[in-house]
Amino acid sequence: MSERESHWSEQAGPSVPRPELPGDLTADVAIIGAGHFGLWTAYYLKKAKPRLRVVVLEESHVGHGTLGSVVGRMTGEVPGGREPYARRHGRDALNHYQRIMNEAVESVLEVTTAERIQADIVRGGEVIAAYTAMQDRRLRAATALAQRAPHTNLRFLEAPEVAELINLAGVRSAIWHPHAARFQPAKLAHGLARVVERMGVAIYERTRVEEALPFSLRTTHGVVSAEIIVGGTNHFAGERGWRRLQRPALASLIATEPLSERLWADIGWGGNELLASFAAPRTYAQRTADGRIVVGGRRSPCQLSASAGRSGQIAGSTFAALRAVLHRVFPGTREAEIAHAWSGNARVKHAGAARIGIDRRTGFTWAGAARAGVATANLSARTITDLVLERDTELTALPSVERGALREERPAPLTR
Repeated sequence: MSERESHWSEQAGPSVPRPELPGDLTADVAIIGAGHFGLWTAYYLKKAKPRLRVVVLEESHVGHGTLGSVVGRMTGEVPGGREPYARRHGRDALNHYQRIMNEAVESVLEVTTAERIQADIVRGGEVIAAYTAMQDRRLRAATALAQRAPHTNLRFLEAPEVAELINLAGVRSAIWHPHAARFQPAKLAHGLARVVERMGVAIYERTRVEEALPFSLRTTHGVVSAEIIVGGTNHFAGERGWRRLQRPALASLIATEPLSERLWADIGWGGNELLASFAAPRTYAQRTADGRIVVGGRRSPCQLSASAGRSGQIAGSTFAALRAVLHRVFPGTREAEIAHAWSGNARVKHAGAARIGIDRRTGFTWAGAARAGVATANLSARTITDLVLERDTELTALPSVERGALREERPAPLTR
């Protein structure tokens, strides 16, 4: 078992080192972070307005923030869950948001195809499986509720129907939905970075943002002045504001060696579906392009130690738990080696949906929960582009969009 930075980055290969910020400079837009969200934002801004001077500041290297991408899973799920969103904004708003999230998956696929980004992306849908009687009851109830709404496109599967897709030991039932695709996170980040650089975006690595000020960023290598500053909400809010509603979560993953054709025939996983458990917390899996199974999940801060929280490392107990999940669901994998184990930190939303906003008085634009997934990052980037360019669209009309100072979140009245 290896514990290098990540299987994703190792497989993608080293990217060409990019320069550090050479000193003070001025741009139209400064973006904090060269992860999926930052790169998508740079892409859509330059696509819409090629003359914009856009710079991206990355503390480590391109794609470093993708270490914690849980198994390269891209879905149209509503960030924070469908029911919390419905309680806050109503069923009509939820249905509208669900359609837009489904379209976000398609947007990722369309851009990667058009720009010829090789990221092992395959749309196969997702299977969410129940293994206990309680999970089965909850899954059936959740499916019945979701199927009454448009745009969910869920199909309920009894155990024999699940077996026609994937041979999951002990499965009782599952749901399948089409709005999902597997991908290789580091390859996507590297490919998208090359695309935006060809468009004229400057990416500076090993440049840490130490302070966000109105219309400027103070970094370890100089001050960047910009009319618009793009970041996550945690870059701009104090501990008493939005930041306390977010929390770091450690995504831990393991990857098998490439499995034999005999073992794949036994597993019967030929459709490239993503796989998730209906347990809490959920675990996820994908069949990779080179014939491995990657299994991963997130844990909350109370389950982390300081030593286990550093990117690249994985606690022994977490490794054992993920391996146990793999062997329980696919007993035949006991004969396969676990070739890689790694982890990565992700800042996730405590509750509710993504918040996206712009404050013209400071130049700050933000997207909370943008790291909830690649489709969410893509949607957040397109929304921010519309806000920056002052375009009124169905994205800027979403209830999660804010205009004005970043505010501390307060409970919203329940709507039905």
